[in-house]
Amino acid sequence: MSCVTERANTLPVQSNWRLPRLRRDALTVWRRNVMVWRKLMLASITINFGEPFLYLLGLGYGLGFFIGEMAGMPYLTFLATGIVAASAMQTATFEAMYSVFTRMVPQNTFEAQLATPLEVEDVLAGEMLWCASKALLSGIAILIVAYLLGAVEGVRPLLAIPVIFVVGLCFAGPALIMTALSPNYDFFVYYQTLALTPMFLLCGVFYPVDTLPSVVQSVIQLLPLAHAVMLVRPLIAGLEVTNVLLHIAVMLAYAGVGYYIAVVLVRRRLLK
Repeated sequence: MSCVTERANTLPVQSNWRLPRLRRDALTVWRRNVMVWRKLMLASITINFGEPFLYLLGLGYGLGFFIGEMAGMPYLTFLATGIVAASAMQTATFEAMYSVFTRMVPQNTFEAQLATPLEVEDVLAGEMLWCASKALLSGIAILIVAYLLGAVEGVRPLLAIPVIFVVGLCFAGPALIMTALSPNYDFFVYYQTLALTPMFLLCGVFYPVDTLPSVVQSVIQLLPLAHAVMLVRPLIAGLEVTNVLLHIAVMLAYAGVGYYIAVVLVRRRLLK
């Protein structure tokens, strides 16, 4: 009988639904992931710089040559500010799904961590912090590329850095729910196709949302990437920022609700 199973036998069933406690022990999980990432750092950094460079070069310069300006700014700037938010979404989501699933199922890392004084909420809180950290690395890499290409300027884009971390938390929460429910890697295709791709195409990364039909605009206001773009873009481009508290509240709500549901599901999955 494993240590995790022994612990589960001492817990009442209703304890799966208790509210998680945020403890400093989560930093232990975050630090463990940092140490593992350092071994693969070169490949990760290459991807972080390579993909945005190709996007901004191909779409920003190529398509931007025909478009000129969009929403009062050069299209290269418009695209770069949207891709910062979209890249944070994709980085946090893929880390929370594929990497966390690998640690939870094939590698049994979660089971080893739960054999220590760590609780499920500590493990998932550490994973969320790590997902947001990787999203932040990705966002900073895009900002550097955009600066080198002349798409952004000055120190104003630095204001977006803490927001990018919040964007990472926002998308890590729902992705952890998918991971807790997933029987295998193929399951993630549904989330990518039905959630990530529509948000990537419709939430203002490539063109203003107000060009879409009013019904579609109303639906988009409920999606987290739309709020991330509406907050990150003006911060980076030096435009007036509006509805800051609303955008932050929506993203934190996705993060918090996603984290709680994921904790409940992982408790039921690992401590059954």
